[in-house]
Amino acid sequence: MTSHVFTYGSLMFAEVWTRVVEGRYRSVDGVLHDHARFAVVAQDYPGMIHAAGASVKGVVYLDVDAADVERLDRFEGDDYRRDVVSVVCSDDVPRSCSTYIYLPSDRLAGTPWEPTAFAMERFLTTYCRDWPAR
Repeated sequence: MTSHVFTYGSLMFAEVWTRVVEGRYRSVDGVLHDHARFAVVAQDYPGMIHAAGASVKGVVYLDVDAADVERLDRFEGDDYRRDVVSVVCSDDVPRSCSTYIYLPSDRLAGTPWEPTAFAMERFLTTYCRDWPAR
């Protein structure tokens, strides 16, 4: 069984995604409505929560196999819960996607997390040591 996966933080970047998953997947841009993405205090990655009226831009990986979804679950850890959401994709096709909702909302900084400010090298050396480059 496969599923589409909406990513909105570090996993939007191929350098991180390809360390975590083993398969190769097509992707499209997408927007998830009624959610917001915030910086996590003292971290390089964001958390996303439900927020009426807000929206989050991200990347949808298509037809991700179950083994890679398990890898994503391990990578995200206990601070995130995998949920199914409806994402409007850049090809104008709405898709049902798995995504990761951040649970400890008290650790959100309250400021938006911006992909353009992502510290890739620091993230890879800090969080991807156990996920070797392929």
